[in-house]
Amino acid sequence: MPEEGLVYDYSISVDTAGWIGWMETVPEYKLSPKTAFADIIVPTLDSIRYMNVLERMVTHNFHVLCVGPTGTAKTLSVADKLMNGMPDKYMFVKVGFSAQTSANQTQDLIDGKLDKRRKGIYGPPAGKRYTIFVDDVNMPQREQYGAQPPIELLRQWMDHSGWYDLKECTFRELVDIQFVAAMGPPGGGRNPVTPRYIRHFNIVAFPPFDEPSMQLIFKTILDWFLVKEGFESEYQRLSAPIIGATMGSEGGANLVFMIGII
Repeated sequence: MPEEGLVYDYSISVDTAGWIGWMETVPEYKLSPKTAFADIIVPTLDSIRYMNVLERMVTHNFHVLCVGPTGTAKTLSVADKLMNGMPDKYMFVKVGFSAQTSANQTQDLIDGKLDKRRKGIYGPPAGKRYTIFVDDVNMPQREQYGAQPPIELLRQWMDHSGWYDLKECTFRELVDIQFVAAMGPPGGGRNPVTPRYIRHFNIVAFPPFDEPSMQLIFKTILDWFLVKEGFESEYQRLSAPIIGATMGSEGGANLVFMIGII
């Protein structure tokens, strides 16, 4: 075992049967000057290992709940992984919850993506599997006695593999689907979620970024900005000192983020 770092900082290489750093398991991340700011997703040690765990769970048919505070890139990382980093068998469907989301809206959205396999049985196209990503799963408002209708609908599928058709009142069995959800801690419009629903998930926690990850993200963004705006090489070399100086000062992280946006 390498002496530096923790066991969590390493993966196992199948090729060499030895330890390998997580950052070495992905290609070097290079940004094109034409990349839009909103499309920048900088891989970090945390995001690489979280997404590795996510892929392992999804490909073995486990439901996954990603939990963490705002700003930990849960939605961005998970959506990018499910859209672009999964085997061809897995198809991505995104459902976004808000305080006003209803159970009927949720059912209509999911039902609209499904094909009829045979009488009473619905699913994705033959040979495929839907991974339904529910973002902000704890946003729906709670009723008088604490229930959240959209979550109760999803829990009905978890418990009984389907729900009832809203027009014909016949039971619809849904096959070859699984759920990945994301939520922040209760508070600020987010609500506690019934343990009867949470129990179906494997939980992956997204803690706030540590300093090395923040430095990597900000330096990547600042490098992209300097190249995009045509700064000469002597200025481009200053990105690392700028990040180091501002991260070490009070409010430095906010300053670096503003530099990246500008």
